[in-house]
Amino acid sequence: MNILSQRILTYIEGPSYHPSDLKGLGKKLGLKRDRLSALQEAVDELVAGGAARVSTTGLILGRSTAGLLLGKVSRTSAGDGYLTPAPPVPRGITGDVFIDRGDMKDAQDGDEVLVKLTARRRAGGQRSGEIVEVVTRETTVFVGTYFEEDGAGWVQIDGRNFPHPISVGDPGAKGAQPEDKVVIEMLHFPTDREYGEAVLTKVLGPRGEPGVDTQLVIHEFALPVDFSEPAQEEARRQADEFDENDLSDREDWTDELILTIDPIDARDFDDAISLQRDDKGHWHLGIHIADVSHFVEENSPLDDDARQRGTSVYLPATVIPMLPEVISNGLASLQEGRVRYAMSALLELDEEGNVRKRRFARTAIKVRKRFAYEQVMPVIQHPDRHPEIPQEIRRQLCDMHALAMKLRRKRFRNGAINLELPEVKLDFDRDLRVTGAHEAFHDESHQLIEEFMLAANVAVATELSDRGIEFPRRIHDEPNLPKLKAFAEFADSLGFPLRKPQSRKDLQGLLARVKGTPQERAINFAMLRSLKQAEYSPKEVGHYALAEPEYCHFTSPIRRYPDLIVHRLLGQIIDGHKRPKGFRGEALVHISTHCSMTERRAADAERTLSRVKLLLYVQDKIGMRLPATITGVDRFGFFCRGTELPVEGLVHVSTLPGPESYEYDKVAQRLVGRQTGRAYQLGDRVEVEIDRVDVDRRELDLLLVQHAKAKAPPRRSKGAGGGGSKTESPRRRGRSRPR
Repeated sequence: MNILSQRILTYIEGPSYHPSDLKGLGKKLGLKRDRLSALQEAVDELVAGGAARVSTTGLILGRSTAGLLLGKVSRTSAGDGYLTPAPPVPRGITGDVFIDRGDMKDAQDGDEVLVKLTARRRAGGQRSGEIVEVVTRETTVFVGTYFEEDGAGWVQIDGRNFPHPISVGDPGAKGAQPEDKVVIEMLHFPTDREYGEAVLTKVLGPRGEPGVDTQLVIHEFALPVDFSEPAQEEARRQADEFDENDLSDREDWTDELILTIDPIDARDFDDAISLQRDDKGHWHLGIHIADVSHFVEENSPLDDDARQRGTSVYLPATVIPMLPEVISNGLASLQEGRVRYAMSALLELDEEGNVRKRRFARTAIKVRKRFAYEQVMPVIQHPDRHPEIPQEIRRQLCDMHALAMKLRRKRFRNGAINLELPEVKLDFDRDLRVTGAHEAFHDESHQLIEEFMLAANVAVATELSDRGIEFPRRIHDEPNLPKLKAFAEFADSLGFPLRKPQSRKDLQGLLARVKGTPQERAINFAMLRSLKQAEYSPKEVGHYALAEPEYCHFTSPIRRYPDLIVHRLLGQIIDGHKRPKGFRGEALVHISTHCSMTERRAADAERTLSRVKLLLYVQDKIGMRLPATITGVDRFGFFCRGTELPVEGLVHVSTLPGPESYEYDKVAQRLVGRQTGRAYQLGDRVEVEIDRVDVDRRELDLLLVQHAKAKAPPRRSKGAGGGGSKTESPRRRGRSRPR
């Protein structure tokens, strides 16, 4: 062990050490920045020898934590917690560890903690533990409603994790008035025995005021809105220096027929397509992606801001971009009729859709025509009815559709799995007030572009992997067999037997069999829950849902930082470097983990704001009746979502028809009456009535009006194909559960 390693070990085992990341540790040890690489090597040596370990957030821990479980805690509204252990997980720990609220100390939902196992066991043998230390806080900033009582200011934090109000000292801080929505910084977190204390840092405005809901979610999730001044200066400099006539070191594609297809309300345009067919019948597909790396130099102020954000956040009616708009909506946006720089994946495919050749180039392009999704299928289905569109463009759209559907069929033959789950879209008036909501499904115009983006992502990942280059892969690990078996039991309870749940072919067949049936949504929801979540990682585990051994994100560098990393590696390959420089080892693990976290944060923020806006919309509609579908079942009742107005709420078991007591059947995902046998199951159609709305707690209580249980179909064993539109979309903006 070298001197630096010994010095690190002595320090991190000392009584005053609080877990720090690499930069923080270097600062505490008094090391200069140029010694960070030596510090990283020393830490790696300690980790390899078992003398230290690194947490999921990059914190360095000593041997004194041996025997303790490290992980993130989920806190329930009752105050209890569940620890999800971080790997490596010790033997004998097969799931989450239960933590009684009296053993939670002041840990909150999402905190990274150290837990000591206790001798107590719960029903079913679940292990129990107690929190020894909070390693890192998920956040210290919260939003809530201000009120005054007994000459003091208090804030009731939004959501259900803080049942008691938090003291903010003397009344009227920051000019706050009762019922204002405010932001607080926690000074002392509450425990099971003590109230919390905080300082009020910002007044957002009166509860229910337009725009306040968006601001409270931005602060709740600590979404970075303003760019640093150096980053803005760098963006302005790039704009001043950009010369669209300078095509040096670029292939000139400005005369080629290149199209874009995007949502009608798209804010940025980062991908475009060209397609030709040669005399052999081979397809020459060009996927042209905005060359963001040209404008965002590594370790520049722009890069620092983009890396911190990790992703753009697509909130209802607003966008928080990863890059300043002069870049994201200007220089790098592939606008119609403008010369723009691109990084192009150029693929030659045979008649069966197999990639025969691939190459990559820095290009300059000019988009000939921009289409919205809604405009594409009418042209493809009836090209002769659209003489206003040049014939060569109509022909290319038809060719693009033919190739994309061929690639799609090929993917399903190879075992890809997509789920039919609709996206909830809010409806707004001109003043951006919610007027309702609807469910949106993707049609073949969306699939057309997604197939080409998938092909580009696979081609780039394969190129980097073949060269032995480390990069942030987009992985989707295989699901756990016990979860798949539980899903198979559920499907069987609905009348759809699944003989081999671990078989992609059988899963595809099941999706095909339920398509168009009343049980379709229940099966899709349940299958989604049995799958793992996709993430960024250098691990070579492939992408289960896409059935691809090599996969990464390349096609959206305007809005995703991992794509920008991949672009830089690809650019160095184009320039002739055999061993491109970039993130490696622990640094690559950390940036991948960070980007996975920011992606989940963005999705959670979008989902939360959508729910808040819908609750605000229905808060004055008590008694309104809705047709709905049961989307989740638990001991205390069932959740259901409206089919015409897709708002989700709870029907509590105590409000169900009675007198009756209900038993929870976890396998079949249903509540069954002990006396009558009446059952409420995942996927059942119901009619409900809005009973209570609590916007601050994000709760909607519903009452059952009518139950129209779907009859199980005859059992069938054969089915083929694989439909659907959503398990991993390379273009989806701000999805609620990214795959």
